[in-house]
Amino acid sequence: MADPQEESKPLLSRVRGGSGRDRPEGVPACRSVQVGPGSTARRDLCLDQAVVFIEDAIQYRSINHRMDASSLWLYRWYYSSLCQWILSFTIFLILFLAFIETPSSLTSTADVRYRPVPWEPPCGLTEGLEALCLLVFAADVSVKSYLVGWAQFRKNPWLLAYLMVLVVSLMDWIVSLSLVCHEPLRVRRPLRPFFLMQNSSMMKKTLKCIRRSLPEMASVGLLLAIHLCLFTMFGMLLFTSEKQDAGQDKERLTYFRNLPEALTSLLVLLTTANNPDVMIPAYSKNRAYAIFFIAFTLIGSLFLMNLLTAIIYNQFRGYLMKSLQTSLLRRRLGTRAAYKVLSSVTAAGEAHPEGVGVKPQDFLHVLQKVQLDGDHKQAIMEKVRSHGGDLLSADEFQKLFDEFDKRVIKEPPLRPEYRSPFLRSAQFVFSHRYFDYLGNFMALGNLVTICVFLVLDADVPPEDRDDFVLGILNFVFILYYLLELLLKVLALGLRGYLAHPSNVFDGLLTVVLLVLEISTLAVYRFPHPGWKPEMLGLLSLWDMTRLVNMLLVFRFLRIIPSMKVVYYVFAIVGISLFRGVVVAPGNSSLAPVNGSAPCGSFEQLEYWANNFDDFAAALVTLWNVMVVNNWQVFLDAFRRYAGPWSKVYFVLWWLVSSVIWVNLFLALILENFLHKWDRRSHLQSLTGDSEATSQMTVELLFRDVLEEPTEEELMEKLSHHPHLQLCR
Repeated sequence: MADPQEESKPLLSRVRGGSGRDRPEGVPACRSVQVGPGSTARRDLCLDQAVVFIEDAIQYRSINHRMDASSLWLYRWYYSSLCQWILSFTIFLILFLAFIETPSSLTSTADVRYRPVPWEPPCGLTEGLEALCLLVFAADVSVKSYLVGWAQFRKNPWLLAYLMVLVVSLMDWIVSLSLVCHEPLRVRRPLRPFFLMQNSSMMKKTLKCIRRSLPEMASVGLLLAIHLCLFTMFGMLLFTSEKQDAGQDKERLTYFRNLPEALTSLLVLLTTANNPDVMIPAYSKNRAYAIFFIAFTLIGSLFLMNLLTAIIYNQFRGYLMKSLQTSLLRRRLGTRAAYKVLSSVTAAGEAHPEGVGVKPQDFLHVLQKVQLDGDHKQAIMEKVRSHGGDLLSADEFQKLFDEFDKRVIKEPPLRPEYRSPFLRSAQFVFSHRYFDYLGNFMALGNLVTICVFLVLDADVPPEDRDDFVLGILNFVFILYYLLELLLKVLALGLRGYLAHPSNVFDGLLTVVLLVLEISTLAVYRFPHPGWKPEMLGLLSLWDMTRLVNMLLVFRFLRIIPSMKVVYYVFAIVGISLFRGVVVAPGNSSLAPVNGSAPCGSFEQLEYWANNFDDFAAALVTLWNVMVVNNWQVFLDAFRRYAGPWSKVYFVLWWLVSSVIWVNLFLALILENFLHKWDRRSHLQSLTGDSEATSQMTVELLFRDVLEEPTEEELMEKLSHHPHLQLCR
């Protein structure tokens, strides 16, 4: 620990002798002054600084920013909910423009044979919206650069790149207007995802992890390239013979006609997308040819590709820990800086400045201003009040902020109290989790019955179908859902029932089902043999009831997928490269009609909707290629329509999406799973008695493997704060 005499000195002060020349200009000092015209202002400044330091600690933000009064106001305004919402909406808007600007995605189909002429926005409409977005980003980078200071701005590569991307986007926007929106290429469109990346700490960390993994991935990539080249040359020699061999000749003409075709065939085989098609012609002639393809797959797919996965995971190991360690250091720096500021205020009001600590009333006053959810704030206040009037030491001050590492679980509303033993027993049964399991089982059974009858009635004409049995079952299921709702309300009470979002969702669906069922009975009467509800409009009430029944299965869904930045960039580049190259049959000699197209080709499979004519179609095409099922069809089609160089684009997309991205995601899952599994036995020692009212966060879950920053490390970093002057 540091010397107590050192801890009693204020965080912000003039240097010894009172000259103040070492203090940054424009940053008032929190000095130990009791009286004077500026003492109140200096005290208020110290309290505001403590507020900002605590908010930085809560959000794991850096504390290296300006700390004068006007800058603190600007800093808190910038990180307010309103400003951050405006910035997030602006990022969403500029990314969404890709769907409506030329080429527009506002058509009902992407099939080039049936797609109507899309609506194109007039020149200046999307450009005007984009200008507003760029102005918001310009204000954003200006505020950030001012708050961190010019010296820190020059050392921050993300802020420098932010400024550069913004300048290039503005210049390209001016070019677009000068050419009346008829420019052949928009440079700024592939740069738009950067605005999302620089505003997301998780994406920055992911890119850093990928950058760290690139050297090792490059070594395995070189092995894969050598593997491909060797087997390509061996295959061309093997399937090229002077003797007339039908099997060899078909293999050569189909897959090994020339070096690019052979390389492409084996590259696709590396993903097993064309297995066993690429092997069948030669294997049908001589079974010994299977050795070539099996050896290639064993070495490439089962060894080298899995080795690449292992390398990515090995590089990713510890990445989560390092990220959490950095977050822990930022939190400790913020709380330690807040302690130093508040202790300087305490020293200013004490007869003996040597006293070390923070007045509880000063901390409570600061905590009232901190933007923090009420549950955590209330928990910390109760701990502070338990100290009475004693000064808070550095360790006690730090322990108060351990509450931030816990997610406070709100106490559920009190359940109704029943005197009857029967009602108490019913309350216990219907509030148990097994009753929820029964509800999920019934919802799944409802879905199964609908699917079974759909299969049974698939070959029956609509006029001959009998919906009597399904109508009765549907009526029974709806009665169960209604009974389940009422019993849960009986057991939990209305407020307790509504406190769970899953209950609210199920309850709303039950009400909708009940209304539809009552309407169905009113219109079609009760089900009877030969019962067939007539269709009135697009769907009958009976069909609508079955559809809503299927929605109940959504209670099992808990994961919502998100679109990644890499999709956006490749889609924009794909539009620039391949827009309009896929032409409907009959309009180009390169597009044969379906009858004359080879079996398994782009035309014969009618893949016409897979194109890059607009942003939405490009996203779907990239998804289909990423799955690598039949991706050789896309390689062949765009080779014929756009040229052999198009293979480079699709191979790069396969490497980025299927190899790097998917493996990185797999490594993240493994890292989280292994650490969580290994540390599960330590949860009791971490939570103690508070486990009933709090839930472990990731930071607290791994706290036992994180290294606490030392006092010397914290003071060293605080002493080098670019906008504060610490006493040493």
